[in-house]
Amino acid sequence: MKLKWGLSFLFFILGVSFLTYSCYQNRVYDWDMPGYLGSVYSWEFPNDAKKVQEKVYSDIQKEASKTEFNDILHYNHANEVFYTDYKAFGEQLPYYQIKVGYNAAVYVLYKIGFTGPHAVLLTNIFSYFIAGLLLFYLVKFLFPENYFMAPLISLFILWFPPVRSMAENPTPDTFLFVFTLLFTISVLQKRKSIVQFLILVCCVLIRPDYILFAATYLSAVFAFKYFTESKKLEYSLIIQGLLLAVMYVAIIKYYNYPGWKDLFYDSFFYRRPIISAEKADFTFKRYFDFLIFKLVNFKKISLASLILLGGTFYFSKENWIRILAALFFINIYIKFIFFPDSANLRFFIGFVILLFIVFLYAISKKYNGLQLGKIA
Repeated sequence: MKLKWGLSFLFFILGVSFLTYSCYQNRVYDWDMPGYLGSVYSWEFPNDAKKVQEKVYSDIQKEASKTEFNDILHYNHANEVFYTDYKAFGEQLPYYQIKVGYNAAVYVLYKIGFTGPHAVLLTNIFSYFIAGLLLFYLVKFLFPENYFMAPLISLFILWFPPVRSMAENPTPDTFLFVFTLLFTISVLQKRKSIVQFLILVCCVLIRPDYILFAATYLSAVFAFKYFTESKKLEYSLIIQGLLLAVMYVAIIKYYNYPGWKDLFYDSFFYRRPIISAEKADFTFKRYFDFLIFKLVNFKKISLASLILLGGTFYFSKENWIRILAALFFINIYIKFIFFPDSANLRFFIGFVILLFIVFLYAISKKYNGLQLGKIA
């Protein structure tokens, strides 16, 4: 069995190395990169906004192809203004600066000696490889007697186009994916609640909007423990929720984050060249109509998620497993309600994969007799 698992892991390493190299070769320099680079360079030059802006674009121009660089500059009118007006560029940085955890990882690679653009992209490439290792470990944990399933399932997930897209583009989603996988492992292996809390802290630092995921998870655990176990209030969970909320507010306030309404307006209606010069006003009807329009284009994610949720409920009669599956399912739509970019599956694929892992757990328990036990 050891030999078989050794060969299985060797096959996986060859596959994940090939996929990782492919992602690196197809790395994308897009219009989000100036925002993350500007966030990192603002740590390096905190009192020279003009130098930050000039260095961002000069460094990208050195590495990106001429076509990619032109796409960054002319993606919309706002991008053209950001290239010529350092004050306008600085006003949109808070959208990126609040992702402190991701920027910190980029900054570490930058200080090690990588160029700024490479530091952004390599954070994703390294995260992609690590995520692959965690997926292999998870599937091996779920199916310890089936040595061929771990590499096949793991490589299939990594090969999936939205997952590769996360790694190839300058976005914190792949880095965040590593921590959500760690979180899932900690839940399935009944790690102490403090471990799960620390992972949630990392998730919120990487993407502050994951405060909603943290809140729903802590609420689910709180309710589950109260109604099925102790009938007592778990004050530790309340304290954890409050600490996460305080951290979230501190980040938002420190970086003068414009707010969800501004983000929604700039992302889906009109990207303002100068944020302070125009209010982000839109009605609820306009928001609702846009949401319904995007929901129509959300069929693939909806269908896949419903199948996985239904399959989990079918194979598992365990209440906590069903709650966990429902939690990941609900968070797909919480994310969609606040940021309905149905064309970019990378915003939602992480939760779908976590739902898939819970589905695999339900199958593994039914046929292999794994026991989740009580929540740690």
